[in-house]
Amino acid sequence: MVITVKLRYQFRVYPSPSQQHELAKAFGCARVVWNDALRIRQDAYKQGKPVPSITALAKSVLTEAKETPERAWLGEVSAVVLQSSLRDLQAAHSNFFSSKRGARKGPKIGPPRFKKKTSRQAVRFTKAARFSITTDGSLRLPKIGDVSVRWSRELPSDPSSVTIIKDAAGRFFASFVIEADDNPLPELDIEETDTGIDLGLSSYAVLRGRKIASPKFFRRQEKKLKRTQRKLSRCLKGSNNRRKAKLAVAKVHARIADQRRDFIEQETTRIVRESQAVYVEDLNVKGIACSGRFGKSVHDQALGMFTRTLEAKCARYGRTFVRVNRFFPSTQLCSHCGSLSGPKGREGLRIRTWTCDCGTTHDRDQNAEHNLRFEGRSIVAEGRPDT
Repeated sequence: MVITVKLRYQFRVYPSPSQQHELAKAFGCARVVWNDALRIRQDAYKQGKPVPSITALAKSVLTEAKETPERAWLGEVSAVVLQSSLRDLQAAHSNFFSSKRGARKGPKIGPPRFKKKTSRQAVRFTKAARFSITTDGSLRLPKIGDVSVRWSRELPSDPSSVTIIKDAAGRFFASFVIEADDNPLPELDIEETDTGIDLGLSSYAVLRGRKIASPKFFRRQEKKLKRTQRKLSRCLKGSNNRRKAKLAVAKVHARIADQRRDFIEQETTRIVRESQAVYVEDLNVKGIACSGRFGKSVHDQALGMFTRTLEAKCARYGRTFVRVNRFFPSTQLCSHCGSLSGPKGREGLRIRTWTCDCGTTHDRDQNAEHNLRFEGRSIVAEGRPDT
């Protein structure tokens, strides 16, 4: 059975100064349409009136607004960009109400809020905008023109939409949404290649037979970041020097984020290629980050991003992915005799090796990987739902 999945392919784009000006218009117009539509819905709710539908909102904040002197400049950008902004608002409201009813999984979602002009901005062009990729490899966008793209790989199919993103460091990206068939890898011997994954701080991850060292991208750039932030704090607000210093800080953060993302992509790809099944502990990353003095290191590891990326790749390439309950005592359980004689509590975190009552000496992380692997096998064999 062939399963079609939606994927994102992101590439760096280099708009000219005039194209950057047109994109700035599109960013601003999309933000104004969002805020106008949200204000209308909020006013209707406060007055006890029916909330306007997306069709009524489009007529009010687009068709009729363009005919007024206050909003006539909305016609200077592609109408598809403005319609996409309204659809995003509708999706935000739907997600909020689904979360409030308990029909949506994951953390609770708040209601949509008004958008401000921030350092990160984005607009989306759908097929209705008739964007295209020219024969010379440029991205043709309505009312913007042909934008230069740095292609790193070919798109497997025609994109259904493209989102133009400007990040805090002033870089522009084109994010394409494409549909592709799943691509299962050849099956491996599960008894020989399945692995538990014990995530942590001293080692990024401990797998069957190997460890992944902590890259500590933020820690490596921390001194440079402090210097740039100190320079920013000394600049006069509203000055050109402050704008340049703010951009310098953003570039350091962007470098850290790019390195971390590349590291996670490479490691998860290697794990999927080498393992038929992976069993990962369902860590409460936010709780761990807020519970002690390791918050900065926990955020630097990006363990949640690692787990989500690995789960998505396992689903696409036909690998088994299991989340083991976070309350499973993987570090305290002796993998030899099964007794709970391992180090416990906060003090136990400092103990990296320990000896069980049965006389077996364990490395804390390797023992945890072994226990996660066998617990994951039990979950699969018994058909229990993972966490």
